[in-house]
Amino acid sequence: MRALRLHEHGDADVLQVDEIDRPEPGETELLVEIAAAGVNPVDTYFRDGSYTPVDVPFSPGVDFAGVVSETGAAVEAFDEGDRVFGTGIGNGSFQGSAAEYATVPTDRVVHLPDGVDVTEAGAAGVAAVTAWRALIDHAELRPAEYCLIHGGSGGVGHAAVQIAAAVSARVITTAADAYHDALETYGTETVLDYSRDDLGDAVLEASDGGVDVVLDHRLDEYLQFDAEVAAANARVVGIGENEPDPGFTNDGPARSKDVSYQFMSMFNTPDLRVPLRGVAHLMQTEALSIAIDRAYDLEEAADAHRAVTTDSFFGKVVLEP
Repeated sequence: MRALRLHEHGDADVLQVDEIDRPEPGETELLVEIAAAGVNPVDTYFRDGSYTPVDVPFSPGVDFAGVVSETGAAVEAFDEGDRVFGTGIGNGSFQGSAAEYATVPTDRVVHLPDGVDVTEAGAAGVAAVTAWRALIDHAELRPAEYCLIHGGSGGVGHAAVQIAAAVSARVITTAADAYHDALETYGTETVLDYSRDDLGDAVLEASDGGVDVVLDHRLDEYLQFDAEVAAANARVVGIGENEPDPGFTNDGPARSKDVSYQFMSMFNTPDLRVPLRGVAHLMQTEALSIAIDRAYDLEEAADAHRAVTTDSFFGKVVLEP
C-alpha cells in the first residue's frame, strides 16, 4: 500500500510516499481503508520533532475516516464494511492516517452515521473534539450564555462556533472580514474583525457587559484581554502551543471577577469516543459541518503541511489517499 512517511524529522520536505506492507490489526484494533485524513498543525509538530520525537520511519496523521476492512479477533462492536471516523493516532504511539490503510484502536473510533460526508468526517477529529472538550466538558457552556471564540474561521474555531450555537449559546467570534458572512451562516450572533482597535469595547457591547465563556487559541496575545471582557465567574479555556501572554496578571480583572482558566489538550481526553459520538450526532443532524478548503493527495502532502502553518483559509484541509 501507499503511505506517507518521514524517515527523519524536519520541515515538510522530509515527507515521502513509500510502498509498504498493509498492516495487520491487533486483537482490539480495526484496519481502516482511509478515505480522508485531516491535516492539523499538530501533525507538523510530530513531523518536525517539536513534540516528543516519534520513532521513524513514521506516518503522520491524527484524524481519519473510512471503511473497516478487517477487525481484530477481540473486536465485537464493528464489522467489515462499517463506515467509521475518529482521531488520536499518528502521535507516536500509533502510526498515522496518511496512508491507504491504517490500524486504529477501538477506543478512538466510532461509527459514522449514514448521510454524513466521509471527507468532512475525516477532517473533523482534532478540530471538533477539541472544540467539544473546551466548550462542553471544561466550560460547561449553557444556553443563552455569551461565548467568545477567538479565530472563528480556523479549524477549531468554525467547529466551536457551531457547537456553541447548537447549545443555544449567544456566539461572538473574531475573524477577518472575508469570513464574516460564512460565520454568520454557522450561527454566530456577532462577528468582529480581530484587528479593530476597539475590539474589547465591541465585545463588551455585544455581550451586554461581559462574556461567560472564552475559547482562546492565542494564549500569547489574549489572556489579559479575556479577563477584561469577561463577566463575573467567566470560564476561559486555552488551547494551542503559544506561551502565555506576558502581560497577564491575576491581580486585576481576573481576580476581581473570579475568572477561571483551564488549559487543555485533546490528547488528555479520558475517552475519545464520548466527544466523537457527540460530534457524529451534530453532523448527522446538520448542526455541524466541517468546511473543507482544499484536498490533497499523498504526493502533495508537503504542500498540505505548509498550508496549515502558513496560509489563511476557512475550515480545514485534508489528504485523500
